[in-house]
Amino acid sequence: MELRQLTYFVAVCEELSFSRAAVRCFISQSAISHQIARLEHDLGVQLFERSTRSVVPTEATIRLLPLAKQMLSLESAIRAAVRDSGPRIRLAANMSFATRSLSAIAGAREAHPGAEIEFVIKPFRQRIAAVADGDCDLALIRGSVEQPGLTVEQLWVEDLVIAASTAHPLAGRGDVTLTELGKYPLLLPPETEQVLLHNVVRHAFAELPTRPSYGPPIPPDHTATMELINRPDAWTILYADSATEGIATLKLAGRPLRIPVSAVIRSDIRRSPILVTLLAALHSS
Repeated sequence: MELRQLTYFVAVCEELSFSRAAVRCFISQSAISHQIARLEHDLGVQLFERSTRSVVPTEATIRLLPLAKQMLSLESAIRAAVRDSGPRIRLAANMSFATRSLSAIAGAREAHPGAEIEFVIKPFRQRIAAVADGDCDLALIRGSVEQPGLTVEQLWVEDLVIAASTAHPLAGRGDVTLTELGKYPLLLPPETEQVLLHNVVRHAFAELPTRPSYGPPIPPDHTATMELINRPDAWTILYADSATEGIATLKLAGRPLRIPVSAVIRSDIRRSPILVTLLAALHSS
């Protein structure tokens, strides 16, 4: 039994989907299925009842899950305990934050030449857990999170992009309204995977007489931009860094759609000069 197998096991338990768990863990679906099968073989039990439509945990899984989480938490605690006591910061994020993060890291290192600042790529839930467990000093997230022992500090506000196929009826317009967009299908991932975007849409349409017309959810192994190409009558909402060539971006009349980007840190952390400098650099970026 390996710790990575427990990581994949927890992901499948929480996602109830091998494909979504694979995306979350940045590996292929076949690889995660293989590792879960190895774990089942090592333990001598079936952990999931699989079908083409669902993944159902067994009784053995219900007993194993809290122990697996405890093991992974201990791993993070061990890594935190043996880290060098010198000037070192671990920043957890995903690649969408890379440009701003690396610019801020460069500025912080210039101010503290002896500092070591790591940029660690982790999915959302693992970022939060890494900060809570002490494995990382701070994490960048969109939106917010409420968890005892953690503090959320807003860094900047990010505009969202309205995107559609270049063949969309509204493509090429100077600007569009939400009321006009509401006549066409809105493509988003399932709300369980993108709560933030769904909340932004609900808030934007709250004061309008119309409501968005949702198309089918974007599957976890598909991209929003590819779905737009296949559905030229549809539209979606992207983070600004997700826009790609071949997709039209529509200017929204009135108030733009925005979301906060925040740093998550432990409430009891000692704010070293390096951490203070890095947070200030992220604010100004």
